[in-house]
Amino acid sequence: MPQTQKFLSFLNENTAVIRKVCRLYTDNPNDFHDCFQEVVLQLWKSFDSFRGEAKASTWIYRVALNVCLSQLKLRKRQVASTPIDADAAQRWADVAYDTTEEEQIQQLYAAIRQLKELDRAIILLYLEERSYDEIADILGMSQSNVGVRINRVKKQLNQLIHGRTTGTLA
Repeated sequence: MPQTQKFLSFLNENTAVIRKVCRLYTDNPNDFHDCFQEVVLQLWKSFDSFRGEAKASTWIYRVALNVCLSQLKLRKRQVASTPIDADAAQRWADVAYDTTEEEQIQQLYAAIRQLKELDRAIILLYLEERSYDEIADILGMSQSNVGVRINRVKKQLNQLIHGRTTGTLA
């Protein structure tokens, strides 16, 4: 199978992960599409060098988080980014997703956007049911630090969403 076909297949299998990360670090469609395109570009550039030493999902999260954090810093400096292939990125970015709990999801994402950048990454990976060990590996921190940060972030999200400090976020 040609490399381009392998990449497109790989991308189709992992688009949901990329979309979730990009959605978490953007608050409007234009920024979302810019981030998504940049993640796809970076994945394409480094696809040949991915040796499979880590899980593909770990590698994708690491690339996507790094790109989104970089894009966030660029947006804060008011630097414009240039789309790479709007048609292809649009097709992948607009793949339908479950909207049955959209209002709650929007509320959660709004609260998550208020967190510090690293805490956003931690809670995203936690919500994706990644193990503490995998989260630690992706973010380059200790497993015990991940556990402590997750508990703090849960309390902070509970406060932001419900306006109270007791109880926990499931």
